[in-house]
Amino acid sequence: MQSSAPLLLDGINACVAAAISSKHCAAESLQADDVTILAACIQLNDECVAICLLTMNALVCKSAFIKDICGLCATICEACAIECEKHIHMAHCTACALQCRQCALQCSKITYHYSF
Repeated sequence: MQSSAPLLLDGINACVAAAISSKHCAAESLQADDVTILAACIQLNDECVAICLLTMNALVCKSAFIKDICGLCATICEACAIECEKHIHMAHCTACALQCRQCALQCSKITYHYSF
């Protein structure tokens, strides 16, 4: 049986990158001339940061709930990416969408392949 360590490490790294990118995206969006058009983006950025940090912690601790937490993280990161892609004219949204999609992919891999 193959070690799950590389899969978990990839997930941890993806979660950290998505959390950082989402935090940056929210901060930049709050500086926009019309913040109201970015309200959904900022909300999802905040949710993404929260779930990515929770997921990172669950992966580090090898929580019994990894599959559930990673599944939710993938869902929220995907939603954040979709929202950020509506604002592709903003570099921070484009970067965030990319990192969130990567995190969603890694979390999905963990959800389907991780075994205790």
